[in-house]
Amino acid sequence: MDTRRVPELLDVAHAILESPRPPKLVLTGSSARKLRRGGVNLMAGRAVMRSMHPFMASERASSLGDMLELGMVPLVRSARSPTDVLRSYVALYLREEVQLEGLVRNVGSFARFLEAISFSHGAVINLSNVARECQVERKTVEGYVEVLEDLLLSFRIPVFTRRAKRELVVHQKFYLFDAGVFRSLRPAGPLDRPAEIDGAALEGLVAAHLRAFIDYRNTRDQLFYWRTRSGVEVDFVLYGASGLFAFEVMNQAKVRPSDLRGLESFCVDYPEAKATLLYRGKERLQFGKVRCEPCEAWLAALTPSHRVA
Repeated sequence: MDTRRVPELLDVAHAILESPRPPKLVLTGSSARKLRRGGVNLMAGRAVMRSMHPFMASERASSLGDMLELGMVPLVRSARSPTDVLRSYVALYLREEVQLEGLVRNVGSFARFLEAISFSHGAVINLSNVARECQVERKTVEGYVEVLEDLLLSFRIPVFTRRAKRELVVHQKFYLFDAGVFRSLRPAGPLDRPAEIDGAALEGLVAAHLRAFIDYRNTRDQLFYWRTRSGVEVDFVLYGASGLFAFEVMNQAKVRPSDLRGLESFCVDYPEAKATLLYRGKERLQFGKVRCEPCEAWLAALTPSHRVA
């Protein structure tokens, strides 16, 4: 049952769960925004929350090219015409979840924001720049980003600062939740380099898989990125009960020594870390402490029952 449509169901569910021999109940929803703000029963302490993500590559066999173009949203991948469904997905979601529920006052401004924010996918988000692009106030953009996150359409990851030995940046990185949705929002024309869009899509695809891996394992691991003030960066850092892992994602088929710089610097500061560079090549390589893995094969092998590296 979807509790957003009839929030009173939560009171009924609460009463059922307090009965002597309660059955198992499954309550679904794509956002708790209206429920939180409406003061309804949120079942605190009486229910376990679980997150469901787009397909992982290990759940649905697919080429890396298809994953980058179409994403992994089940609604899209199970459609007879995935491309057509993907093109209409954002528009339908905008109407059903944003306009009908009154989450924003100006749907037109929000639509422009969606296009503008797509340029921040896989990057440190600058709300002031996005606001200028949309011609709205910065505070309005802050609210729009919150709407995206509440609707589970985007997420942000913080900087890994534990026992930091260097001066680090403080801003978070922004990602749309699915590579296909990112591609449907991101304008592509003569001034847009395909390799740049593909690189952002690939990084977002890896981010989505790591988030799913963390949630499905339920081990309280966390996802970060690492970037020094001087610009040395590691795309993802997974830290928690599973260990300390650093990942760099590269949209190239050959590994150059300069591509290893971020991971090597991270390993100097954190020698216990396991470092992996994911790239578009076909060979498994080893350069000192850095292991290089073909991204397509790594994604296909990633399951919650196995270690991430």
